Amino acid sequence: MPRIAYVNGRYTSAAEACVHIEDRGYQFGDGVYEVCLVVDGAYWDEEGHLARLDRSLKALSIARPMSERALKTVMAALVRKNRLKTALVYIQVTRGVASRNHPFPEKKVAPSLVMTARAFNLEKSEQQAAAGVDVITAPDIRWGRVDIKTINLLPNVLAKQEAQKAGAAEAWLVKGDTVTEGASSNAWIVTRDGELVTHPLSNEILGGITRQAVIECAEALQMRIVERAFTTEEAVNAAEAFLTSATGLVMPVVRIDGKPIGEGKPGPVSRRLRNAYIDRWAVR
Repeated sequence: MPRIAYVNGRYTSAAEACVHIEDRGYQFGDGVYEVCLVVDGAYWDEEGHLARLDRSLKALSIARPMSERALKTVMAALVRKNRLKTALVYIQVTRGVASRNHPFPEKKVAPSLVMTARAFNLEKSEQQAAAGVDVITAPDIRWGRVDIKTINLLPNVLAKQEAQKAGAAEAWLVKGDTVTEGASSNAWIVTRDGELVTHPLSNEILGGITRQAVIECAEALQMRIVERAFTTEEAVNAAEAFLTSATGLVMPVVRIDGKPIGEGKPGPVSRRLRNAYIDRWAVR
């Protein structure tokens, strides 16, 4: 069955889907996006993702393409049309189509809305989590407002490519000697004293929706959480490390730059948090 995409009001074959060559997303990266996970028809953290989409649009003064209710309707229809039960739904909104000029268009233009859905293999993710993943470190060369989830991802792409070349799953980005976050995830360590540490919210990181959900899970489990910056040295010497994202959920990290973390295998804290996060939605 051919994949179905949604493009500016129309459901169409993904192979034939297209946008105008002067769409500002294509010309300038002038747009934002979100990725939502659907498991057995249930949308995990949907409200958080849509709220962040709205914040990103407001930060860039891009008009909402439709109401939240309509957006949810399109998302559900897209998953259904692709005959998926467990999927990743990608939502992208750009400022729209206008003659190429750096300032915002003088005349009002309609924002462009594109959505796609593809299968997500939760069983494969579980297998990956059971083994743990490697990460590398890379310089954080992104712009100064990464708290806005824009489609300007070239630095992230370059870091991910270096990770892939090294046989790692992710790159943790570093400013000075401080880890900010992953190229597509938030970074965490568990100290030898049992504290969960992750970078505080600021314009230096994207406030992950899964990150916040995991904080809530940790609080429910009465774990100690400290939102502060941590160094690469702290990370390498930590008892455990893990990353959080919509696609990785809670993913244990077992090596950083080839150096084993803790015992070099997924630790009890990250495993417990992953189970708690999955249970948070599985029981609903």
